[in-house]
Amino acid sequence: MAGKKQFDMDTALDAAMIQFWRAGYADTSVDDLSRATGLNRSSIYSSLGGKDTLFLRCLDRYAARYGDKYDAALSCAASEPAAAVRAFFDVTLERIADPELPDGCLVAQAAMAIPVLSQGVAAQAKEALGFQRSRLRAALKAGRMTDQDAEAFAEHVAAVNQSLAVMSRAGAGPAQLRAIVGVTVDALSQALRTRT
Repeated sequence: MAGKKQFDMDTALDAAMIQFWRAGYADTSVDDLSRATGLNRSSIYSSLGGKDTLFLRCLDRYAARYGDKYDAALSCAASEPAAAVRAFFDVTLERIADPELPDGCLVAQAAMAIPVLSQGVAAQAKEALGFQRSRLRAALKAGRMTDQDAEAFAEHVAAVNQSLAVMSRAGAGPAQLRAIVGVTVDALSQALRTRT
């Protein structure tokens, strides 16, 4: 169409996601999003929605991208639950180690920003955390853990996973993060041995 600037929606959403991931929701302005996406403010509002709508789209995009990887990692949980949890953590550690991506985790950042988020955005951030716990709980139950143990370990593993993102942002190195994962996987392995 003559006179109308065309843009690639996926590229714009990825750029916005990286901006929110790098700076956080509260410290990202519409002007920051404009610079990141290359779109002017009116194009952002008309094509991508306001800041809240755009953040929700980015959170969904992030959760889907990494959710698929987490699901693949946990796919062997019925036969090898500890190995599946280690593979789950490997998804996070690989993301953290990727020099092309910001430090930390967009979901963890969203969770920490809940006090300043609108009610709808805060609910979506809580839901993203809930998906991680329910994904882990289902995998651990498939690995023959009781409902109570699967719930407790899912909560713990999800908390450790989020802490890896926070610690990486604070400068923790790969060896330190892998050691944390090792303690958690060892505890899970021991629990699995005593419960079978």
